[in-house]
Amino acid sequence: MKDKKDRGNLYVIAAPSGTGKTTLVKALVESFTNLIVSISHTTRSKRPNEIDGVNYYFVSKEEFQAMITHGDFLEHANIFDNLYGTSKTWVEKTLAQGIDVILEIDWQGHQQIKQLFPDSTSIFILPPSLDDLRDRLIKRNQDHPDIITKRLADAQATVSHLGEFNFVVINDQFTQALLDLTCIVTTGRLQQQRQMARHAELIRKLSNS
Repeated sequence: MKDKKDRGNLYVIAAPSGTGKTTLVKALVESFTNLIVSISHTTRSKRPNEIDGVNYYFVSKEEFQAMITHGDFLEHANIFDNLYGTSKTWVEKTLAQGIDVILEIDWQGHQQIKQLFPDSTSIFILPPSLDDLRDRLIKRNQDHPDIITKRLADAQATVSHLGEFNFVVINDQFTQALLDLTCIVTTGRLQQQRQMARHAELIRKLSNS
């Protein structure tokens, strides 16, 4: 068991749909050791390129409701008539092992997580413009035009919660956005309490010299 002070950091990353969050997070995880993305449960249909247990755990609405009843979720939300939730047991176990965890959730989920993990670090990713977001949603060819219109309206409403987050990253240039995220994670690992836990012997020797 890791020292309590050497618990992993919890990062909440939210963004309007189509902003490129998933691609950024994938590259971020590949840049670090001991950094994992939590896999959410969802009731939405699996897309052709998605794998159960990799992208999401795809479950029925009945299964999801049963998990809510059993208290299995840290947070859950209804997004465009689909349910999404984060496993409580998995997150707590992973953090206790000193591994950093990323939750890709929306602002509703962030509000719930902040109540349970007040020390978590939250990051909001924005597109460079609404027109750019519209183009990305159209080009990815995953949604009916009516859904795209709803997603754009939801994006504007979501931005009203920007002030609830610790950091804001603009995904205009992918390389710069990834660098920004990398800096945030690196800063989290250099926090005093984690450094003192990792280097306790060094600090003890230096302080006694």
